[in-house]
Amino acid sequence: MTIPFSILDLATIGKGQTAAESFAGSVAMAQLAEDLGYRRVWYAEHHNMSAIASSATSVLIAHIAAHTKSIRLGAGGVMLPNHSPLTIAEQFGTLETLHPGRIDLGLGRAPGSDQNTMRALRRDPLAADSFPQDVLELQGYLTGPTRIQGVEATPGKGTDVPLYILGSSLFGARLAAQLGLPYAFASHFAPNALQDAVALYRREFKPSAQLEVPHVIAGVNVVAADTTAEAQEMFQATKRARVGLFFGNGRIFTDDEADMILDSPQGQHVLTMMKYSAVGTSEAVLEYLDGFASHADADELIIAHQSTGTQGRLRSVELVAEAAGLVNNVTAR
Repeated sequence: MTIPFSILDLATIGKGQTAAESFAGSVAMAQLAEDLGYRRVWYAEHHNMSAIASSATSVLIAHIAAHTKSIRLGAGGVMLPNHSPLTIAEQFGTLETLHPGRIDLGLGRAPGSDQNTMRALRRDPLAADSFPQDVLELQGYLTGPTRIQGVEATPGKGTDVPLYILGSSLFGARLAAQLGLPYAFASHFAPNALQDAVALYRREFKPSAQLEVPHVIAGVNVVAADTTAEAQEMFQATKRARVGLFFGNGRIFTDDEADMILDSPQGQHVLTMMKYSAVGTSEAVLEYLDGFASHADADELIIAHQSTGTQGRLRSVELVAEAAGLVNNVTAR
């Protein structure tokens, strides 16, 4: 593989695990990714999900940055309609000031939550309509000039934190192209429009001060293990966990119950979400990723290492890096 590999870490809280243990796992993953030559690690903003601990995204990034040295870290992404652009500019301006040259800011327009949680966030249901204007306002705070006369982000102004547009539809692709920003497609959970969105982005891309040529990042699930059977077992456990996330409403399903739901018409949605998944030994996973990169016309892959346990995810990170021949800079910590 000649394109960069990155990681999307959802700070998953496994069965019987605490949020603190999840964060310790995220630190370990970022440190390992740094040592093995991954380009970046991103964290996604989700709310009111008992199995995902990355809700306070900028705080988590700060914690991980303090425990790593060089790898790029960022949001994949911040759901901008949940926040004021000035607040996000200040948060990521602070991160960039503390950790210069290491911070990314991916932006999405989805709520990252359900309708009740949107209300709890005090989010205006129409806030997504102003997403393009909010992106430009945010960009002004970070790169200048400000679009709100007399209002500057401190820290933030002049930090030039790079922006990325995240999406799973043609809307985000068109916006990223018009603004000349990199485009990250969420094909790891919303695969349907991948090729159409990437083609539109490349066709309509306009160079900008941040980016001269298009740059596509495509999301993909990976479960790499020492044996095929072990990888398949972990992948099945991941799918069962998704059933609990989407259908549980506080209920814990047995494995048999989760498998029955997966076999039902409702469960097909979970399986469709995970359409782009590389599962198996490192060699099989690498072969899949090579084909997927071509299929997605991607310049970079961002990998969601899927396992219900921290050690399984770390081993997957390691196996993929070894198979792909990423630059290994392992040092004693």
